Amino acid sequence: MMHLLAFIPARLFALVAIVAGLAVATPAAADPLDDAKAAGLVGEQPDGYLGLVRPDAPASVAALVADINAKRRTHYAEIAAGTASTVDLVGAVVAQKLYKEAPPGHYLLVNGLWVKM
Repeated sequence: MMHLLAFIPARLFALVAIVAGLAVATPAAADPLDDAKAAGLVGEQPDGYLGLVRPDAPASVAALVADINAKRRTHYAEIAAGTASTVDLVGAVVAQKLYKEAPPGHYLLVNGLWVKM
């Protein structure tokens, strides 16, 4: 994925970094996504979307993932439109930031396998 950085306009990277920071900021109260990640049910994927680490995750977790992914796609589309980029490229750039900042114990999809950080 690092090879993509060479083709990403600086303004797109800066804008995505700002938006990604806002998107992953969490309030002081309990966050269902953080809980699902801490439980090892949900992880980040290299396309900038969430994935189910465990196929037996509760339906409520699957619904949460679907909802957040839909919101992420909307944000990525807005960024792509404003930077003459693509939704896929924006998602990949956001994923790089999320992977870099993943706390210990959270899962990332690496080469098709879920890896616990």
